Amino acid sequence: MNLSFYKYQGTGNDFIIVDNRAKTFPKNNTELINKLCNRYFGIGADGFILLEEDNVTDFKMVYYNADGNESSMCGNGGRCIVAFAHSLGLFEKNTTFNAIDGLHHASIIGNEVSLQMINVNSVEIHSNYVFTNTGSPHHVQLVEDLNNFPVFSEGKKIRNDVYGTKGSNVNFVEQVSENTFKVRTYERGVEDETLACGTGVTAVAIAMYETKKTDSNNITLPVKGGTLEVSFSKEGSVYKNVFLKGPATFVFKGEIEI
Repeated sequence: MNLSFYKYQGTGNDFIIVDNRAKTFPKNNTELINKLCNRYFGIGADGFILLEEDNVTDFKMVYYNADGNESSMCGNGGRCIVAFAHSLGLFEKNTTFNAIDGLHHASIIGNEVSLQMINVNSVEIHSNYVFTNTGSPHHVQLVEDLNNFPVFSEGKKIRNDVYGTKGSNVNFVEQVSENTFKVRTYERGVEDETLACGTGVTAVAIAMYETKKTDSNNITLPVKGGTLEVSFSKEGSVYKNVFLKGPATFVFKGEIEI
């Protein structure tokens, strides 16, 4: 069987996307998805996404980590599938789609996608880090000299030693200005540093506001693959109207035998 696929990237976070509205992809084949995401023996990607039909919204997003396991929400993946759905003509400018964490609204202008994330009800402040869930679990920790920080070794250690088998994504942060924070992320499921993480920068923006590192609710977040923006409003203890904005770019399409 030949599989048609599309490759997209959002600030360097790259994804294989498959149109599975005909329900032909063997979606429970963890080994196959892992192989497709392998950069040496497959196509290569940080994650794998299926676009499927949904009874209520324009489409459904099913997301898998590079290890082949279905996972929690991926912000950059969400922005990329919006760009893909737009290319298929499923909507014109504004869309609503379903994902593992519920409904998401999004809009697209050119290659810029603005994606509404879930409300954030809980932000845990610890002595040297913050933990919150923005659709995926995130550890947020301020460090110095981020460019030279050992993200892989420290991220892997925290991901496993602090959070156990279930794990957490781990974000290391350096403040650049009043509303700008540089971020590097170790992602569970990829088990490595990625060039960007959408739910990660969302967690960073909220964590920095919650800990009073900034008074701005519109945060700029440089990552290794480019720059993302996060905006939000806070009503009581709940963060609402959380939007992740940045480029989502088509790279190539192809076929692979599976």
